[in-house]
Amino acid sequence: MLALATYAATATQVGTSLGIQAVGHFTTRSSGCDNSPGPFITMSGDVSLGGVGLRLVFQNNEKGTHTHIEETNIEVTVLPPGSSISFAKQPPQGGVGGNPWIYLQLLDANGNAITSPILLGRCVQGFFENTINFLVGALATADVVVNDCSNKGPTITLSGLVALSGINARFIFTNNQVGTHTHVESSSVSVVIIPAGQSISFPKQPVLGGVGGNPWIYVQFLDSNGNPVGSKVLLGRCVQLVQP
Repeated sequence: MLALATYAATATQVGTSLGIQAVGHFTTRSSGCDNSPGPFITMSGDVSLGGVGLRLVFQNNEKGTHTHIEETNIEVTVLPPGSSISFAKQPPQGGVGGNPWIYLQLLDANGNAITSPILLGRCVQGFFENTINFLVGALATADVVVNDCSNKGPTITLSGLVALSGINARFIFTNNQVGTHTHVESSSVSVVIIPAGQSISFPKQPVLGGVGGNPWIYVQFLDSNGNPVGSKVLLGRCVQLVQP
């Protein structure tokens, strides 16, 4: 659902929840495989995010009227594709001793699984690299400021941020490979990859275009693939939104 709020009579803020395509590049090192209470795990890497866009729609008539509607769409980038978040080495400890099998699973900020457990290997192998595709939840917000309503079309300034819902990694240690018919003893530890609420801001960017002569202005967010998220939201007539 798109949210809409107006403040200070100068800017209109719009926001929506959406999923962003992400690719995680993870490096994991293990040591102390035969020690009690279990191996030491060090993890580092980065997460590359897909893009988020915002579509501005200008119409000479409000949607739903029976008169001819002239419409112009302008799309701007809110979050550039490929934006990357790196995380430092994190050393969790624990699990089954005696050279256990190690699995990696990604979780959301509430502990819900977003991937199945991925087998890394036996602890004594010591070094693992993985590339994992997943979807991360986010809240995108944009501040829309209309500067003027000339015959060439409105001049608009956009700014805002994308706040991520958070991603954790769970390491699962087992004395037998999952799926075997022998007794499996297991334990797990978790680390934070992206803290809940971590945000990426985008700077003010000017936009010019649309139908001249005081058009109706709508906005709509776009996902990583350029598909609309939710319905268009009407901000109002251009002259109603102009910054004093």
